[in-house]
Amino acid sequence: MQVNGKSIRTIWFDEPAQCVRIIDQTRLPHHFEIIAIDSLEQACEAITTMQVRGAPLIGITAAYGVFLAMRAGHESVTQVCQLLRATRPTAVNLQWALIQMESALATVPRQERSAVALVLANRLAEEDAAACSAIGDHGHALIETAWQKKREHSPEARCLNILTHCNAGWLATVDWGTALAPIYKAHRAGIPVHVWVDETRPRNQGAFLTAWELQQEGIAHTVIVDNAGGHLMQHGDVDMCIVGSDRTTASGDVCNKIGTYLKALAAFDNDVPFYVALPVSTIDFALHDGVREIPIEQRHAHEVSHMQGLDALGQLTKIQVMTEASAVSNYGFDVTPARLVTALITEKGVFGANKESLQAIAP
Repeated sequence: MQVNGKSIRTIWFDEPAQCVRIIDQTRLPHHFEIIAIDSLEQACEAITTMQVRGAPLIGITAAYGVFLAMRAGHESVTQVCQLLRATRPTAVNLQWALIQMESALATVPRQERSAVALVLANRLAEEDAAACSAIGDHGHALIETAWQKKREHSPEARCLNILTHCNAGWLATVDWGTALAPIYKAHRAGIPVHVWVDETRPRNQGAFLTAWELQQEGIAHTVIVDNAGGHLMQHGDVDMCIVGSDRTTASGDVCNKIGTYLKALAAFDNDVPFYVALPVSTIDFALHDGVREIPIEQRHAHEVSHMQGLDALGQLTKIQVMTEASAVSNYGFDVTPARLVTALITEKGVFGANKESLQAIAP
């Protein structure tokens, strides 16, 4: 995707420097910084502190973490994968990528593991970018159809309004993104889209990251408070919702950033299509009941009690916004039942959010 007019990805192996490069997402949108990851410990820290975030990107970062560990001479692939697996519990792509790495390296001689791990991590990164591009193509077709129908019923309509929650753009993947990929493809095809961007408290990934991405691409957008979506839907100002997913069950239940469930309920009540865009690697075919079976990450209270931004001098700083005497609960995700999901947009096509439909792409 584009940053200041130049193509860039969220993660890559820098061949001349022999290190992994990432965009430090904790510094956005005020500072665009590329940093190096040279060790397993740094890879774990990048995932834990959300320098990288988004289910697909977490998985690819973990794959490169395995490579860095093998290069440093770690003897046990299993122990390395256990360390990486413990960084974030909810996103299934992390487990998926580590299973790929552990399986591929199981019979490789120790002295060859580093080279094999790098080849595989690079391949998984390319596959992720290709999958997200394909998600964009399938989702673009849905957006095009929705725009044509809107023009038929309202010839005076000037744009198609799409609501998204959290950040499921290219910053959450290697390239293109999941929920935003269809929007990018539609915009480049000339369809006038406007995006309602939920701020997505407490880390403000919508306000900080999604809005920054859309601005870089030149797409019309408006940042809204998290609880405004239902109001906009009641007044006919949302034509469709597209969100991403950190884990989806074999029955079509979708786990995504906290607050997604409420948007799905509002969309259902107002007959607004609610789409979920995700690579097949995000579907956990071993789980069937999302509410009961998906582990929900609880994050640090400071994400709620403090906020980050620029001060009057233009310095990036954190401020406390609530009293220390109050307890804080900070669930990172919630589960949207399949009955509220219009369809799942994957790299293999558009599928119903149900066991029967998803059987077609089950491994």
